[in-house]
Amino acid sequence: MFSLTSAEISHFLLAMGCLLATAHLLGFLAERIFIPRVIGEVAAGLVLGPTLLGHFFPDAFQWLFLGFPTEDKLFGLLYQFGLLMLMFTSGLKFQTQFNKEDIKLTSGLVIGATIPAFIVGWFAADLFNIAPFIGSANNPLAMKIVIAISIAITSIPVISKIFNDLGIMHTRFAKIVVACAGIHDIFLWVALGFATTLASQSGVFTVSTAMSSLGTSIAFIVGTFLLGYFLFKRLTITKQNLLFRSSNLGYFLFIMFILASIAGNLHVETIFGALLAGIVAKVALPKTLSERVEQGVSNISFSWFIPIYFATVGLQLDLVRHFSLLFFIGYLLFATLTQTLAVYITSRIMKQDRFTSFNLGVAINDRGGPGIVLSSVAYTAGIINQEFFAILVMLALVTSWIPGTWLRVVVNKGWRLMPGDENLVLKYTNEDDKKWV
Repeated sequence: MFSLTSAEISHFLLAMGCLLATAHLLGFLAERIFIPRVIGEVAAGLVLGPTLLGHFFPDAFQWLFLGFPTEDKLFGLLYQFGLLMLMFTSGLKFQTQFNKEDIKLTSGLVIGATIPAFIVGWFAADLFNIAPFIGSANNPLAMKIVIAISIAITSIPVISKIFNDLGIMHTRFAKIVVACAGIHDIFLWVALGFATTLASQSGVFTVSTAMSSLGTSIAFIVGTFLLGYFLFKRLTITKQNLLFRSSNLGYFLFIMFILASIAGNLHVETIFGALLAGIVAKVALPKTLSERVEQGVSNISFSWFIPIYFATVGLQLDLVRHFSLLFFIGYLLFATLTQTLAVYITSRIMKQDRFTSFNLGVAINDRGGPGIVLSSVAYTAGIINQEFFAILVMLALVTSWIPGTWLRVVVNKGWRLMPGDENLVLKYTNEDDKKWV
């Protein structure tokens, strides 16, 4: 009852192998021309999905990815695993060490980058004609929340990858941007959990529903930090912890899956449990152990699960039949200007110079992985339809491209990212990256 036929296994392995190989190949080529790898990985799904292969050779697409009744479910399972691993690794990149000045600046940016952008996005939903983009849940309020989140969200994984590729991950600038992204995305995931709860209520909104959803999310966050901190801090490195002794990585994956399961059962979204598991591990564990966990998780995640996740996102896009180019251009300009200006103005209020403020605005405007996660969750919950799903994915990809290109120019020109990063010495995690800077 738990098995597939030999023919089904062979077929699925062929399809998955083709998708994975294409994702790695296009991701590699994207990096060689200074484009974030995630863009190449999503492009793999566009090439093998309805946009290209399915458009010109529909029978070949159907045979490869829908060749037997449960093949789409198998890809859906890998898609969900990739999503969880992406959020777990994002949490493990959370920054924990700051001086007082950096705490003040980061706190100001979190507030200034989140609240104004969210509010502007909320009211902008009334200006855009969103009726053609509402999903099967038919909940305009949930859609307004998703639009507001899409304006304010920032990517930890992609911006961290850009910093690593440029050899600037150790800088004050990178530390502040990653911390800002991590903290304000927590608030936005709470909002997303509320939106999915609304969608599941078939359009019914009451104060008790709102309070229950927000209360559950906050209780889950607080409970996870308190219990998770104790668990990781006091019970991890002990002789009695046989699971940790038998497999360090297996132990942390077990915790991540349990928290994700609890989050899902509480209608908080499973991805939130995975993200918090990574953050708590980063905060509670000794630096050497958290780095070892991050390395172990990254090895398996970025070689298999995460590329498959992004490629599967591309498989769900049909840019030929379900994509409004003019609406996307307008939405892209609006989202980029709103987020960048919110950060720039906040940074200037915090007495940063113009160039530093502009750099922060460009970097925090990167939506990357979380932007794609937002579109995936909202689409699955029926909040948005396929056309708006495509718009949000493309928004995430283009806004990931912009900071990668701009920051590379800044580094190559020898310009200062921000005060504290004078006489910058580049430090690469991958020696091959030196050739491409």
